[in-house]
Amino acid sequence: MVMCGQAADRRQRRSVSHGGVLRARLAARSGTGWVWAFAAALLTMAALTVPPSAQAVTLRWAAQNDIQTLDPHAPNHTPTTAILQHAYEGLTRLDRDYRVEGALAATWTMTSPTEWRFLLRRGVRFHDGTPFNADDVVFSYERLKDSTSSLLHVISGIREVRRVDEFTVDVLLERPVPTLLRNLVDLRIISRAWAVRNKVEKVQDLKNREETYASRNVNGTGPFQIRSWVPDQRITMIRNGNWWDKAPGNVDEVIYTPMRPDAARIAALTAGEVDLVTDLPPVDIPKLREVRGLSILDGTEARTVFVGMDQSSEELKYSNIRGRNPFRDIRVRRALNLATDVDALRRQVMHGLSVPAAILVGPGVTGWQTGIDHRWNLDLREARLLLAEAGYPEGFDVTLDCPNNRFVFDDEICRSLTRMWNRIGVRAQVNTMPFANFIPKLEKQDSSLWLLGWGAPTLDALPVLQALVRTRTQGADGSYNVGRINNPAIDALIDAAKTESDPARRETLLADALHLTRVNHHYLPLHHQMRPWVMRNNVTTVHRIDDRPDSRYAVVK
Repeated sequence: MVMCGQAADRRQRRSVSHGGVLRARLAARSGTGWVWAFAAALLTMAALTVPPSAQAVTLRWAAQNDIQTLDPHAPNHTPTTAILQHAYEGLTRLDRDYRVEGALAATWTMTSPTEWRFLLRRGVRFHDGTPFNADDVVFSYERLKDSTSSLLHVISGIREVRRVDEFTVDVLLERPVPTLLRNLVDLRIISRAWAVRNKVEKVQDLKNREETYASRNVNGTGPFQIRSWVPDQRITMIRNGNWWDKAPGNVDEVIYTPMRPDAARIAALTAGEVDLVTDLPPVDIPKLREVRGLSILDGTEARTVFVGMDQSSEELKYSNIRGRNPFRDIRVRRALNLATDVDALRRQVMHGLSVPAAILVGPGVTGWQTGIDHRWNLDLREARLLLAEAGYPEGFDVTLDCPNNRFVFDDEICRSLTRMWNRIGVRAQVNTMPFANFIPKLEKQDSSLWLLGWGAPTLDALPVLQALVRTRTQGADGSYNVGRINNPAIDALIDAAKTESDPARRETLLADALHLTRVNHHYLPLHHQMRPWVMRNNVTTVHRIDDRPDSRYAVVK
């Protein structure tokens, strides 16, 4: 099977090098318009193409972003997690309806509000053949505690993971953790023996661009083995024939190709060089619906795009204002909100494929309520008055940092925002960069104003609030509070939600925290993303609200 996959990979590489790369370069230079003139012809030619292997079923998947690393405990980066979930598993996982089910844990019992016992699945082996047991679970927890990890929220509230016997562990909590079972999905288990042998007991330091054996090699227990990763070119995965479970799909091999230009992904799809694209620009979706041979899988994404502001520094770093920080004043933050026309963003930039947002989570996430997710009306006059009251009647200059390859139309959103804010005198200069450069800048708190998006893969608002709004202390609290927000009232609500076991009371606490974040204008939410996927008609799969395509569910006919 591996040989079949490698042969298919070679044949596919020749196909892309002779046709797809040229089309991608043309598309990158000339936009997407040329694609539609030739789409029907390309699809007809693709229909006559013989599959690359008569034995291996290959899914060719393309999206904009490459992964950051192969170390499962280093990044909090959705494209990376979406790939690594194929190889690394947690004690639990979410089924196709987002319900918690057992993965490496077969069963569990809550023996007290602060103690859970997990019975581990027997007979599981890592990809290198090493047997899985309790030592690997304890080791993975201890490893994830490393300060270089960006996933500390996953183990928030856990005091200890203790080995009971070879196939039993106890998870001891500092306090009740209502979301424990969902959090454990992303506590990916790594082989202790493999990590020790290859000297990767510590998590890779992504912030400082450290390279380790674990950042380039994989040894999980999951349904696919990652056989190769050529950064910015290709990731190849093959089915794990010794996986403990049975996949509902039929895919033997996954070839993932990062293609940054939108036009390149459309060209590859219409030419039949890829089967699935999961992040096409909204502007092209209506046209793609009319192309024979393609189908659209519609769905929303549990991700909200927003603007963050430095609310702590005595002097705003990237501004013409000296000795003061305008964003420490709620009137300035409110003025930006009132000057932001999210309906225009939805129509003109997102082409209707977004939901205007007033809070940091969207529908389907615990804590979201209709009554608090409504924006203020656009009011430029009031915005100018607020700026004048705050001491900035002439406005001010500021730099807006923005990724240009992570969120749907992120660059265009930023440029539209600058035009909107300029009407009230806030003159923002856009500073765009690849996401790989953008994230280290934020993590060093080296920004005055920035665009970011945040997902809620557990479909619960607590990790979002804890990371973005909670005052930074240690661990998960304030882990991505780049603006250094410090609001004791919101902190109290977040902390109470961490331990509240009554679902109704807990949802009220989360909703109240989201509401206070809204009325204090600590962030400027823009919209909840929608994320249609486009695929060839011979492909079916399950849309995921967490934006993590799972090849277990894919069927290629």
